[in-house]
Amino acid sequence: MTVRQAALADLDLLVPLFDAYRQFYRQPSDLEQARTFLEARFERNESVIFLALQEQIAIGFTQLYPSFSSGAMARIFILNDLFVTPHARRQGAASALLNAAAQYGRRAGAIRLVLSTEITNTTAQALYERTGWVRDTVFCVYNLRL
Repeated sequence: MTVRQAALADLDLLVPLFDAYRQFYRQPSDLEQARTFLEARFERNESVIFLALQEQIAIGFTQLYPSFSSGAMARIFILNDLFVTPHARRQGAASALLNAAAQYGRRAGAIRLVLSTEITNTTAQALYERTGWVRDTVFCVYNLRL
């Protein structure tokens, strides 16, 4: 398995993964809109995506969005998406993607990566904790739908 930073030329590999990720979170399939969304992220340099490949077949991805910590006055990245195809799970792809994201963050001078997952997604939570992520026990997260 290899993990590498994705580029615009990888859209055909990424779109089905991104669409499957969205379906995992109970969103309707929309390959056309997935392509449009990802293409815009690349063209506007608004995210960094890593792609996991097994024998040249795309099996997973993670997407980072740049942000900042005002308190620390430093760069952070939001690890917004992590997905591995069901047939490729438990083979190290998710850990490799998390590691690639962390390495990228360090090279970019970020002080931390942050992520959130559904409370019921205990499989992902176990992975995050196994790979060194620490659950926040200080802050509550709120959302305002617009």
